[in-house]
This record gives sequence, C-alpha cells and structure tokens, in this order.
Amino acid sequence: MSADPILQVRGLRASIGGAQVVEDVTFDVPARGITAVLGRNGVGKTSTLRAIMGLIHRRGEVRLAGTRIDGLLTHRIAQFGVGYVPEEREVFSDLTVAENLTLAARTRTPRNDLVAALFPDLMDRLAQRAGTLSGGQQQMVSVARALLNENRILLVDEPTKGLAPKIVTEVADALEEAAKSVPILLVEQNLDVVRRLAGGAIVIAGGRVVHTGSAAEILDDPALTQRLLGVHVDGVGA
Repeated sequence: MSADPILQVRGLRASIGGAQVVEDVTFDVPARGITAVLGRNGVGKTSTLRAIMGLIHRRGEVRLAGTRIDGLLTHRIAQFGVGYVPEEREVFSDLTVAENLTLAARTRTPRNDLVAALFPDLMDRLAQRAGTLSGGQQQMVSVARALLNENRILLVDEPTKGLAPKIVTEVADALEEAAKSVPILLVEQNLDVVRRLAGGAIVIAGGRVVHTGSAAEILDDPALTQRLLGVHVDGVGA
C-alpha cells in the first residue's frame, strides 16, 4: 500500500453561524490503519470532521489521495469515497433497518456480506424500524451504512459514546475489522478504545492541532495525557 497519506488537511478553518469553530487545522492521515482525533470536549474535533465533509462552512485545503475535495458538495465528497459516521447516528427512525441500509448503498453491489458478518444482530432485525432499536443497535446501523460502500477513508465520530461496555466492544471489533481494508479517522473519547485501535493520534485544542504522534506515545505518558487531554490514565488497560 502506498506510503503517501490518504487524506491531507491544510489550514482548515470552519465556522457555524458566524462563530469560528475550527481555527487552523493541518494534519495528514496515513493510507492504512486507524488515526485518532483526541482533545477535550468542545475543542473542534467533531467540527473538523464536519468541515472535511463540507457540512459546515469551511476554508482551507483538503486532499483525498492527492485530489482536492474541499470545493465539492457533501454528496460529491461521499461519492468520491469518504464514508462518514456522525456522532448522533442519524438513522431514519421511521424506516426499517433494511431500508436504512438500502438508502446508504451507492452501488448495485454493496458489501452486504461484510455487514452481515460484522453485525449479525442487525440481520435479525432487518424488518424492525430503526427508531425502535437501542442506542447501541442504532450505532451499528450507522456504522454499517458506511461499511456497505467501498470507501477510500472513513470518518467516524464518537462511535462508542453512551454505549454499554458490551456494545462498545462490538463496535470496536467492527472498526478493527473494517480498518484492515480502509483507513479510518476516528474521533473517540474512550481511551481504552483508542489504545486498542489507533496507531496515530492528532490532538486538537482551541480549534488547532497541538500535537501529532503515536497514540501509545500519548497514552503511555501520564503527564502528556494530562497536559493534552486533561485526564489521568492511571489504570487504563494495555
């Protein structure tokens, strides 16, 4: 696989309702594995992903496999190969699980076998309305919709937020398997999940990148974790 980064972000700035939420973000995402986006609450992590997707007003340069995509509309960015799993899941509540998946497929040959293998519980609920699923099951639908398509990169925002430990493990299992075939840029607050999944890490503070390096470098250094993330890591499992 190419050593060139799959995603390059340069001088990204973004605003919502006139308020600046991303100040000046620059980073690269390798063409393999999982790269975590870390930082305290409210520093611009989610806004960075939304800016890359063109969901909020943004300036700066975003390149996917060397081609600029920052001038494209959101649906064109998705067609170009950027899968997106939003923080709030955003399933179609009145539609069935099967209908949610069908709407997400961009080709005539979606990767149904992969989704079935990763989320067997969903296969038993294809006729169930998505709005009646548990939060964890809805998260699985959200991830499954992105995995149906052959993407060049996945942007995944807080996939384990508010989930029970068992479901956290299942979602992490799915992301780990998905990362074997597609690079993932992952916003995640659960440091156990980050430690398990992520090779690289990008730390954002105040809408700017303040640190890049390996995830282990940060999580194995309590002082660095405290300074960058504002949390203690005593007792975090390896």
